[in-house]
Amino acid sequence: MLVEDVRADIPILEDHVYLDAASTTPTPLPVVRAMEEYFLSYNANTGRGAYSLVVRATERLNEARSKVAGFINASADEIIFTKNTSEAINIVAGGLRFRRGDSVVVPNIEHHSNFLPWLRLRKMGVDVRVVRADETGVVDPSVIEDAVDDTTRLVTVTHISNALGSVQEVEEIGSIAHEHGALYLVDAAQSIGHMEVDVKGIGADFAAFPGHKGTMGPVGTGFLYCNRECIDELEPFSLGGGTVLDVSEDGYVLEEFPARFEAGTLNIAGFIGFGASIDYMNRIGIGRIEKHTIKLTEKLYSELSSIDRLECYGDPQNIYGILSFNIDNMDPHDVAKLLDETAGICVRSGHHCAIPAIKHLGLHEMGGTVRASIHYYNTEEEIELLAETLNEISLLGV
Repeated sequence: MLVEDVRADIPILEDHVYLDAASTTPTPLPVVRAMEEYFLSYNANTGRGAYSLVVRATERLNEARSKVAGFINASADEIIFTKNTSEAINIVAGGLRFRRGDSVVVPNIEHHSNFLPWLRLRKMGVDVRVVRADETGVVDPSVIEDAVDDTTRLVTVTHISNALGSVQEVEEIGSIAHEHGALYLVDAAQSIGHMEVDVKGIGADFAAFPGHKGTMGPVGTGFLYCNRECIDELEPFSLGGGTVLDVSEDGYVLEEFPARFEAGTLNIAGFIGFGASIDYMNRIGIGRIEKHTIKLTEKLYSELSSIDRLECYGDPQNIYGILSFNIDNMDPHDVAKLLDETAGICVRSGHHCAIPAIKHLGLHEMGGTVRASIHYYNTEEEIELLAETLNEISLLGV
């Protein structure tokens, strides 16, 4: 599929320059139609009946799980459906049975979703070791290695920083974790759908993913990859319908993985739509998406860094799909608002749910940054319009 084909499937791009893929992506029509088909043709709960609508819904949900698994080089029985990346990470933080004296290693530039669950473990006596990235938002694997020891239960890192777009050496960091007998979790919220993610290749024991970002699926969907060898490490913290094989007054017997982690009715339509979004990604081709993203990221940095009074953050050789910036003496929220009002350009502004990362850059007091984030549907002309509009805005403060 060409860029113009994808744009034709996303009606809101007719009236908006959408540069906020790191937050969420617009949902293409084929994905919407897959969910519509569920509601109109076989709207039933899954696994809770023998009639034909239930069978069809269950089959479609299982197909979606298999599609998601194949997209990251996993097996269907290694995929837990969640409502988002945050829930996926919390399943690990709440289910690993941490003990006093254990340690966790986490960088200081993480999204809150991969930071707060670990900080909370300090209340249990877990030593949470926060390691620092460099000034461009890159975590040197040697810094991770210095922090890991025999007490380390888990090492976790984001693949691509949502605040800076910096890409981490996830494979090398995983090797370090495993050399010390630690488990390894990767937050892949900003990489899935934007580049090839092979969970086996990067050595992840756990990986957390959204459905509504890079894969252009519906909101309210996500999943946790759990390596089959680590299944027994996790204990579900949410129990209810669908999670047990047997119950008595004295106890219960859990269902097999992953059902034991999926309490209650799932977002069936959402996950069927998620499966359709994986089909959509495959039709475009992840290699084509990568090539387009690299080209646009280079243009984005080149165009914006040439604007007087505008400062870009991160290493231009190591950012991918995301660029944070500020205009001198202007509030980032004001800049974002002006972009929308004057040119219909949608960007994010603020702390990006990554306050420690913004503090790391020394930008907390000024309110964070403006962030432009791209996907396959974006064009060079949109980047040029962004640059032209920002140049005009920058002159307002002179």
